[in-house]
Amino acid sequence: MSDQSSNPLASVMDGLKSWARINSPWVIHYNSGSCNGCDIEILATLTPRYDLERLGVKLQGSPRHADILICTGPVTRQSKERLKRIYEQMPSPKFVVAVGSCGTASGAFRGCYNICESIGDVIPVDVYVPGCAPRPEAIIYGVAQLLEMIKSGAPSAEMRKAEEPAAVEG
Repeated sequence: MSDQSSNPLASVMDGLKSWARINSPWVIHYNSGSCNGCDIEILATLTPRYDLERLGVKLQGSPRHADILICTGPVTRQSKERLKRIYEQMPSPKFVVAVGSCGTASGAFRGCYNICESIGDVIPVDVYVPGCAPRPEAIIYGVAQLLEMIKSGAPSAEMRKAEEPAAVEG
């Protein structure tokens, strides 16, 4: 009975966790150095006008309780280690949504002295939401696409990255 596949209780608990993750994802928002335009749009998605909560999404203050990290802005030298630490504190499986042109490709800040790279170069990203600043509808669409991906059982970017063969220095 040590094998989880033969243990019906473990199977039921896994199903229950999966159901809760899909129907009530908790998100945490992190600004890694943007102009705050994307942050304002993310907050607008939580207002009654756009109501991201209708998808079960709840904004959470602690990465230890969050399922999804919504990240904005290019990664600055100052925020690179913080972003990694927040990502590592999240329980697995964890999902990341990069919002805005700065989050996806450093945007207007590309080439600046204090910009390291885009979010996808620092942590694995599951969904990119382009735009400067993206409309709340686009952010909601990105989160809905992520929830569909979770529902279909597709592996997270974290899992896909772990499955990749290691690069061999030659």
